[in-house]
Amino acid sequence: MSAPGLGLLAQDTFVEGDLSGRGHLFIAVVTLVALFFILRLVRRRQLGGKYALLWTVVAVVLGVLAVWPGLLTNVSEFVGVHYPPALFLLVTTGFLFLVVIHFSYELSKLEDRTRTLAEEIALLRAERDARGAVDDALAGVDVDLDADLGTDGAARRIGAAPDEPEPNAS
Repeated sequence: MSAPGLGLLAQDTFVEGDLSGRGHLFIAVVTLVALFFILRLVRRRQLGGKYALLWTVVAVVLGVLAVWPGLLTNVSEFVGVHYPPALFLLVTTGFLFLVVIHFSYELSKLEDRTRTLAEEIALLRAERDARGAVDDALAGVDVDLDADLGTDGAARRIGAAPDEPEPNAS
């Protein structure tokens, strides 16, 4: 009987579900292309920092799996999954599920922010239109400064009735 854990390191047999050398080479090339694409998006400021970090980590993990072909098999044996690609599919599906939940959260925040900004713009436009209407109304009024002067030459309060006495200035 072999010591526990030694079976994880020995990779003498081809386990059903293992990728061939060409498969790992393909994954390595695709990972490098994805990494360069991510870096290009970051340089052009089309991908935010936190998302660039996330996808860079994903590319590095895929790169590690491509460079060490037996790693996925060893991990799947350790976890108790008999078919290594099934473990990979389970992990990637869980990861993508978390990404979708995060993006839904971000989208909800952006929708709330957009609604708030649209309401603020509507209020500002209404205020601007009201000011414009007042300005248009005042532009059509012909002010006769002599009419606003009392018989003694003192200016009356604007809006005061002609018979209303002026407030005492004492």
